[in-house]
Amino acid sequence: MAIKEYSLFIKIHKYKYLYNEKYIFVQYFISKNIDKEGVRLTQYFKVEEASITDITQGFEKNILSSKELVLMYLERIAQYDQKGPKLNSVLEINPDAIHIAEAMDYERKTKGLRSQLHGIPVLLKDNIDTEDKMHTSAGSLALKDSYANEDAFLVKQLRKAGAIILGKTNMTEWANFMTEGMPAGYSSRGGQVLNPYDPKNLTPGGSSSGSGVAVSSNFVTVAVGTETSGSVISPSTENSIVGLKPTIGLISRSGIIPISNSQDTAGPMGKTVEDVAILLNGMTGIDVKDPITQTSKDYVGIDYTTFLNRKGLDNVRIGVPRNYFFDSITTEEVKVIEKQLDAIEQAGATIIDPIEISSAKDIHSKIVMLYEFKPTLNAYLSKLKENVPIHSLEELINYNNRYAEIMLKYGQTDLIASEKTSGTLTELEYIQSRTKDLQLSTTEGIDKVMNKHKLDALIFPSYTGVEIIAKAGYPSITVPAGYLENKQPFGITFAGQAYSEGKLLQIAYAYEQLTQIRKAPQL
Repeated sequence: MAIKEYSLFIKIHKYKYLYNEKYIFVQYFISKNIDKEGVRLTQYFKVEEASITDITQGFEKNILSSKELVLMYLERIAQYDQKGPKLNSVLEINPDAIHIAEAMDYERKTKGLRSQLHGIPVLLKDNIDTEDKMHTSAGSLALKDSYANEDAFLVKQLRKAGAIILGKTNMTEWANFMTEGMPAGYSSRGGQVLNPYDPKNLTPGGSSSGSGVAVSSNFVTVAVGTETSGSVISPSTENSIVGLKPTIGLISRSGIIPISNSQDTAGPMGKTVEDVAILLNGMTGIDVKDPITQTSKDYVGIDYTTFLNRKGLDNVRIGVPRNYFFDSITTEEVKVIEKQLDAIEQAGATIIDPIEISSAKDIHSKIVMLYEFKPTLNAYLSKLKENVPIHSLEELINYNNRYAEIMLKYGQTDLIASEKTSGTLTELEYIQSRTKDLQLSTTEGIDKVMNKHKLDALIFPSYTGVEIIAKAGYPSITVPAGYLENKQPFGITFAGQAYSEGKLLQIAYAYEQLTQIRKAPQL
């Protein structure tokens, strides 16, 4: 039927419908993916703030394809990330992204969906290996020509689920384990990532800065970050999105440029709790190359969206550890948290406030990371291809010194300190520090207080609790909680014991649906 036959179509079929003519017109032309003037209906799909569910519905209604979605995101990246405010969050685009999207569109039509991630674009932090035409550099110019030998395990899982790897995001160089005083979001390869809520004055958080900014700015629906101590939670709260740092072992670390074998993990980031749950579904799995994943056998295959319940705050017990964790926040931030605590309590939760984690003040130490960085990084670098100029931490330090003007804007104190260790993890200082960290964070820390008060979760303002959570290897999730007078987003973080992701998603989702706080940045 030609466009000019529209009036005749209405006249002939009008008596068959109870709906108005506009409805008939829209329903007919949606099936043809054109409107009355012959314009593709994708122009009516609002990509800004679109969730995975919104996108999937667009696919189902035939008003959107994965190829068109990829093009929409690429246009926004070009307009706002590379020009406009020049947020600098996306470091590299996958040259095959459009072709992969076309393949996913074809497969959707001929075979059906692989998963909820089928045809959904995903950005990855630039320390996650991809065996494709993109580099993996940890933000360092020393690895600007490095192509990974194979996909990281989590990338294999995402591809299997039908996700489209759209590109790599900028990050704090070497995941902020290069030097003291490096600004969050700075790398020698990518430059400085900017916060979309106020690019001139606000921090983007780190070290998964690019992933946080890209999601918040609607350059992608979901992204993957990595965390050693706060690197998913910090940029999520600073950019008013949801970020989940999982239990160590739920997501494989193989194929991720490492810092600390005892604390590293990847984590999903999105604008909604549901999107984070869907992305988490596609990232888990048992990996023989990462033995800690064996502890997650009981949780592989779980659909984390089944925990999402609007009444998820009913009859849950949540503790508020004020001492130490509230010390670093302002009076304005305390008021934001107090307001959210009242809302959570009114929604049916029991708030135990305050509770005391007495070990928290004794746990701020980088000793374990300094010792673990050298052997884990050397193992990764040693396997890189011959064209890469560095294959050890020592060679990296020497490379940085050789090109100090561009490589050492902020120094390399952490790299040098780690190189001075033996790299064998046999030192008494390391073993005692690792043992102490576990004791203070778990048996005398989180486990002790949660068991004592029979808690389902802990609440922390912003990312103040990340260190003790990281040393325990336990999960946490942050959700937007408000905005300060200077436009800075502020988040609330829920944390729990090992493999309590389901309960945390339940609580976070109910809180999110209750408050609906997130507002997109005005680019």
